[in-house]
Amino acid sequence: MNVDVQDEGDSGSGQAVAFTVAENEEVHVLHPQQIIAYQGPSSGRADRLMDVKGMYRKRKLIRSDITGPCRFVAALPPGYRVKTLQLDGKSDLLYDFRHLFFYSKGVTMQTRVLNMKNMLITRDIVKVKFSGHGSIGILTEGTVCEAELDPFDPLYVDAGSIIAYPENARLELTVYGNHLASQHMSYHWKMTGHGPVLFQAGRQSRRFQRDNNEDGIVKRFLREALPFGGVFIK
Repeated sequence: MNVDVQDEGDSGSGQAVAFTVAENEEVHVLHPQQIIAYQGPSSGRADRLMDVKGMYRKRKLIRSDITGPCRFVAALPPGYRVKTLQLDGKSDLLYDFRHLFFYSKGVTMQTRVLNMKNMLITRDIVKVKFSGHGSIGILTEGTVCEAELDPFDPLYVDAGSIIAYPENARLELTVYGNHLASQHMSYHWKMTGHGPVLFQAGRQSRRFQRDNNEDGIVKRFLREALPFGGVFIK
């Protein structure tokens, strides 16, 4: 399977991503409503309701199973892009379902019910885990970064920027730094353990651009100088 980004620009109109699926290949698309063009046998696409245990019980999740040979194009919302990751055996990473766009034949998707503490921290009941050999596509906002966890030296990551983390990771919702720093930052995950953490840079980049473009110097100073100014001064 070949994945080709049709538009790399930042025009605000999003991207188009073309998939070429060879004969005997199969790809499972988790956001089939984004498919805007398809070329191949009509029987090559079969949509089905997903049985995702413990997840979104009141919402119907539809998956498109697309078998080659065919070619299709999917549209991504502004600010989003698809990054393809290769799996070789068993992965320890847990993903938020919202960040997943596709996975290929040979890859198995499983769910993991979080413990009560992590449910409260992440506001999710389950995460998704993959195993097998093949590729998965994740939806990201901006550049994807990777950092390695340490069992004792914590990694602090903006809570809204996390894409995936190891199943063994220990999480604590917190802020860090001195008094002024902790007042003017979003909540972070304090993470320890083993393995890589994936996080995205796009959300913070857009926040920086918005603040610089829309705020006058006085408004920005008040937001940063006053306790909880970022909450009350919009």
